[in-house]
Amino acid sequence: MAIILRLDRVMADRKMSLNELSEHVGVSNVNLSKLKTGKVSAIRFSTLSAICKTLNCQPGDLLEFIDDDTEQNE
Repeated sequence: MAIILRLDRVMADRKMSLNELSEHVGVSNVNLSKLKTGKVSAIRFSTLSAICKTLNCQPGDLLEFIDDDTEQNE
């Protein structure tokens, strides 16, 4: 099982750069870059809320659950 981060896709849809998002959310470029590339194991709800507000999206637009067992059975 895995949670896939789709921040890069939502940012591209909104035509927003990492620098712009960083300024609006108040999170460093380095930390947002880690989120964008999926190299994190946790995210604060306050950060998730700020990203959703800035990108005008829902948490489900940014996060996707993949069930490895389902993929193997198909």
